Amino acid sequence: MSVRAPAAAETPDRAVRHRLSGEDAIRWTLVVVFAAVLYLFLLYPLGQVLWRSLLDNGGRFIGAANYIRYFSTPAIAASITNSLFVSAAAMVLTVALAFGYAYALTRTQMPAKGLFRVVAMLPLFAPSLVQAFALIYVFGNNGILTRATGLNVGIYGAKGIILAEVFYCFPHALLILMAALAATDARLYDAARTLGAGPLKTFLTVTLPGVKYGLVSASFVVFTLAITDFGAPKAIGGKFSVMATEIYNQVSGQQNFTMGATVSVVLLVPAVLAFVVDRLVQRRQYALVTSSSKPLVPGRRPLADWSLLAYCALIAGFIAAIYLVILVSSLVHRWPYNFGLTLKHYDFDTAGGYRALWNSIRVAALTAVAGTVLAFVGGYVVEKCRTAASGPLYLLSVLPVSVPGMVLGLAYIFTFNAPGSPLNALYGTLAILIISNVVHYFTVGFLTATTALKQMDAEFENVGASLGVPFYRTFWRVTVPIALPSIVAISMYFFLNAMVTLSAVVFIVAPGTELAAVAVLLMDDAGDTAQAAAMSVLIIATGLAVRSVYWLAMRGITRRTQAWTQGGAAAGEPS
Repeated sequence: MSVRAPAAAETPDRAVRHRLSGEDAIRWTLVVVFAAVLYLFLLYPLGQVLWRSLLDNGGRFIGAANYIRYFSTPAIAASITNSLFVSAAAMVLTVALAFGYAYALTRTQMPAKGLFRVVAMLPLFAPSLVQAFALIYVFGNNGILTRATGLNVGIYGAKGIILAEVFYCFPHALLILMAALAATDARLYDAARTLGAGPLKTFLTVTLPGVKYGLVSASFVVFTLAITDFGAPKAIGGKFSVMATEIYNQVSGQQNFTMGATVSVVLLVPAVLAFVVDRLVQRRQYALVTSSSKPLVPGRRPLADWSLLAYCALIAGFIAAIYLVILVSSLVHRWPYNFGLTLKHYDFDTAGGYRALWNSIRVAALTAVAGTVLAFVGGYVVEKCRTAASGPLYLLSVLPVSVPGMVLGLAYIFTFNAPGSPLNALYGTLAILIISNVVHYFTVGFLTATTALKQMDAEFENVGASLGVPFYRTFWRVTVPIALPSIVAISMYFFLNAMVTLSAVVFIVAPGTELAAVAVLLMDDAGDTAQAAAMSVLIIATGLAVRSVYWLAMRGITRRTQAWTQGGAAAGEPS
């Protein structure tokens, strides 16, 4: 007679298999949801723009006729060469100025470095058209210097756009170049001195080659920001048309959506090419700092220190002057005729007023929450789940950085405003504004998340799996606490950009969902320039206040994270 083993003996194996299959189901569910979000809110809308560019205004397929018309109409086609010109000029000027500033902050012992860093970051807290307003207030036809000297420099047009873009893009280039200059090996400079190389030769043969990839990256970032920017050209461009303003004119001015879609597709080409070339160049980058590297400590060079101090003071002075002009113009009766102080311009009566500011704060806060969750979970899906979909999902996740805000906004009109579409319920709500911001700024948050996850030892997941702990519990109890500084940084990035964005939302705001940056544009269009300046001041003040709270929070979070990791490491050491 045979004796059958108790059924309970098979239970542990079946339980393990059941748990693992359940975890796999959860992983694939995350993958599917993440892929669906990217398809529904990025790939599908962009496909709608491409399709609409092949139709006429009646919805009939006409192939490349719109493109032929675009390139054969001199007044419209000029926007291409104009965009390339101002973007290239802004790129060269911005990178050159930012390199000197970054070199001073990282390679000298000049005083007041902290102050210069803070001032250089001010353009991050304001919409791009604020710089244009300040230039108009000072150098415009009725600007204060124009009236005082009688000299009109002709600030409207290409000249004004380039200057406004330089100020707008300066902090973005500075951050990249500071990181590149900080990552260096002092042994290279020791070797150069030993071989008798002078300061100039050392700069040309050691410093510049060491930061060439940073220079390339900064150049492409500035070029992309400038060619896709809408605010500055709209405010100060005058009759000088660029592709971003041409899209706005075709859609809002002439209700010609098919031509707007055509220009959008054309604008995508240089933006995508710049991104692709930058990625290809970055692949060739090699590690400059290794475990045996020696950190470079700048020596005291009085002449260089004081010369670069004067250089930084000059640039910081110009940046600070921009925002001082905006502040003063919002507090005087009428710039530049009556400088008596008043608060009447803060009594908004157009473009949504304080409701627009409150909407912006709500949208920015919700964008920070939704964007951070999507970016970090998406980074975890791509980096840790390691499925067959990881490669395509990564490519889709880095695509938004090359999509201009104007193009994304127009794509959302075609997608969410289509009659009979189930997605139509989102149109005209704050939800669509939040989705637009999350998608528009998704790439940086996603790359930040993947970088933080790559730095974590895989042993965390391996130990959890060996102990039978579900991966989602390890994610919540271990991964998230360690990555908390990066998570907070991602949320701050989403919040600040959502507060100042204009191009990504200008097409999809509706009555009741006005935003502060769009209100600034509408006030300026209506001739209420002082109120536009006042709203700009409130946007900047909100950004600075939130940034201060973020700085305080980061100090506490970093200390707790370090204590947590050190405690965990100590607990794992053998006694």
